[in-house]
Amino acid sequence: MEWCVLSRIDEAAALALDGSPFERPSGFTRRAWIAHCSVAIAAVAGAVSDASAMAKPTKVLVVGDSLSAEYGIARGSGWVALMEPRLQKAQVGATMVNASISGDTSSGGRTRLPTLLSEHKPTHVIIELGANDALRGLPLAMTRDNLAAMVRAARAAGAQVLLVGMRMPPNYGRSYTQEFEAMFQSLAKAEGAALVPFLLAGVADSPEAAALFQDDRIHPNAKAHTIIVDNVWPVLRAQLKP
Repeated sequence: MEWCVLSRIDEAAALALDGSPFERPSGFTRRAWIAHCSVAIAAVAGAVSDASAMAKPTKVLVVGDSLSAEYGIARGSGWVALMEPRLQKAQVGATMVNASISGDTSSGGRTRLPTLLSEHKPTHVIIELGANDALRGLPLAMTRDNLAAMVRAARAAGAQVLLVGMRMPPNYGRSYTQEFEAMFQSLAKAEGAALVPFLLAGVADSPEAAALFQDDRIHPNAKAHTIIVDNVWPVLRAQLKP
């Protein structure tokens, strides 16, 4: 019985690996034959494991602040929600998971990320944080350290990372605004992450900017989110290509 089972497994292995017909070599001792079959079984197991990994559903986790959490606008009208029909139209079998929290900082995102990775097991992670750090006057070095840790944690969990850049208003001073913007660019390059240079491109720098923000002049309105999704989509789409 043992020889029969091993032979059938080895036959399956041969067919699975290269489609060749099964033929037991002559002159094999019992011990050598069992060892040979063990190698074949391991090869089949590896092939099955690879197939399972390839079959992992594509899931995009967004970890951000109010700019991604639909602050002040109707549910379903934010850029993360608007990404779903883009994926469907492009026939990309991916789902979006929005784990953004209004007011969140890079420190908060760094603290939350391990649990989110464990819970959702994403294939892609979009990190949209840092603006609240700047608004609170937190050191840029700390923000960079937090974002770098998040990028590394996501990659260690097997996810591709997309970093979303931001800019600060000019009243924060030329030196600070330049350093803040450059932080995202240098971090993405150093960590090998994809980058959306400026989430609010076409919104904050638009001649019609006043009509694209809510009354607080800080948070984009629903119309602006249709522009924001255009900023993120090309970069994310490139990551999702087979």
